[in-house]
Amino acid sequence: MPYRIRAHHGMCFFFFQGKGYSGEFIENMRRMKRKLEQNPEVVLLAETDDVCARCPNNLDGVCASPEKTERYDTQVLALCGLERGARIRWEDFEALVGERILTAGRREEICGGCQWSGLCVGRV
Repeated sequence: MPYRIRAHHGMCFFFFQGKGYSGEFIENMRRMKRKLEQNPEVVLLAETDDVCARCPNNLDGVCASPEKTERYDTQVLALCGLERGARIRWEDFEALVGERILTAGRREEICGGCQWSGLCVGRV
């Protein structure tokens, strides 16, 4: 069974430093990062996913800021040439995000307004 991953989390995992909304959220991110390092198949979403499971902004399966996060997801998918529901190996998705968004200098236009954006500056 593939892991369910929001498309914009492809960027979040790249920049993850052990900081986040809560201890429970951080531990879940660490767990998910270890699982993704095994290069499983993932299904890309624009809705709550396996990472969001421990997010305090997850209100019964719906993000408290759905318009913002769905916009991030939609932009990531478009720049990577993928659609919602795409199944792809994690390393292949990670490479697309790296090449088409991060190395291309497009991260800030997607999620520069994110409260965690300061953690991402200067890391590419």
